[in-house]
Amino acid sequence: MKVLSTLNDPVFVPRPHTSLDRFFLQFIKDERDLPFAYLTLKITLTLIPLGVLLYMPFVTGWVWWAIAWTYLVLNNLVFKGPFGLMFHCVNHRPFFKPEYQFMNNYLPWVVGPFFGQSPETYYGHHIGMHHVENNMPEDESSTMDYKRDSLRDFFRYYADFMLNGIKELLSYLNRKNRQKIARKALIGELSFYAFCLVLCLVNWQATLVVFIIPFFIFRLITMLGNWTQHSFVDPVDPGNPYKNSITCINVKYNKKCWNDGYHISHHCRPAMHWTEHPGFFLKTIDNYAKNKAVVFDGLDFLKVFYYLMNKRYDVLAKHVVNINGTFQSDEEIINLLKYRTQRIPTTSDVQSKLATA
Repeated sequence: MKVLSTLNDPVFVPRPHTSLDRFFLQFIKDERDLPFAYLTLKITLTLIPLGVLLYMPFVTGWVWWAIAWTYLVLNNLVFKGPFGLMFHCVNHRPFFKPEYQFMNNYLPWVVGPFFGQSPETYYGHHIGMHHVENNMPEDESSTMDYKRDSLRDFFRYYADFMLNGIKELLSYLNRKNRQKIARKALIGELSFYAFCLVLCLVNWQATLVVFIIPFFIFRLITMLGNWTQHSFVDPVDPGNPYKNSITCINVKYNKKCWNDGYHISHHCRPAMHWTEHPGFFLKTIDNYAKNKAVVFDGLDFLKVFYYLMNKRYDVLAKHVVNINGTFQSDEEIINLLKYRTQRIPTTSDVQSKLATA
């Protein structure tokens, strides 16, 4: 276990504005989101033109393959994480000022598809369902019904999302009388499929590289992230964010992906700005200790997933922060982690067993 010393995750530090800063500030709501404007500009001027080039008839042979390889590297290794978590932030807090509301469509409808994101479905799933239900049984992406240190169960979870995700989302939204969100999600999903189908008739190889491969990778990473963020769930108090989510501090991932490691505080206050999480963590530190919250120092979500799937609870325990002397030993932490990864039968499970008894 670790003792909390310092935090080196990003916070907002005011600086003099450049002329380009001042240009962007005319349109965006919050100057703390200036990095989003520059990231969007980089993607617009690099990734999107490369994707378009792959459809050009004069691009053939080794040049086509070089561009395709560059596109996949930029998409999946350079931009996917920062874009995906920027998109997450602007779904919670609109990027542009009210008078430029129409510009909020640029990321989901123009940029998002290049990363395999069907328009509007992320908002419907994440804002319309996940945060409302907080990983509880009515959350169709809930991890409770799975043994969360099992790779087999993870692939069951991913397969269910790929095969039934949109159907379950629409069913949930309609059941909760959120028809407007459901309608947008359906239109966005069908539009993406139709768009890809038409482009396959134009150039199926380019469509595979530019849209289809990123689609499968995006949904895999999204489910892997949600699985890891909600791997350690207290069976007695599963709706408590301090007991159903984790936090990862002092990792490069937080600098690259806008403090996404602070998942506990994100569920406590979903609309909190990404730069405020480290400060909020320190201000509410006693709540973490009281609830025996799982906070990892030096491990990001991908590493947590790797060690969890390999059942390396010893390694995980060494990175858990011992806040206010909550834990007496690594063994105590290991027992807690194992306890919180067990499968939690949902109400529907219990009712099913009673019906067949």
